[in-house]
Amino acid sequence: MDPDFIRNRITQLRLQKNISECKMSLDLGHRKGYIQSISSGKSLPSLSELLYICDYFCIEPKIFFDSGSDTSQELRDLLHGAQNLKPEDVKLLLEITRRLQQ
Repeated sequence: MDPDFIRNRITQLRLQKNISECKMSLDLGHRKGYIQSISSGKSLPSLSELLYICDYFCIEPKIFFDSGSDTSQELRDLLHGAQNLKPEDVKLLLEITRRLQQ
């Protein structure tokens, strides 16, 4: 895996959520320059820290590494939320989707 991908992906997700480097660093329990040091190429997060970063963005690691996805964040959030629904609620959501497509 290209280290630049990890840096760029963290930056992309952070900007999508409109979160500053400083705020994200502090939210993760680090000094205020932690994310800036990753973004600038001075360091990379450990595997455990990368998992915390995924949790911070409310995404699974497989979504973090899905660089070729043309799916919007909203659609990914919807899919993630649907995975936690009861089967009857998934059927209802599917019915609503079909009606909206008509």
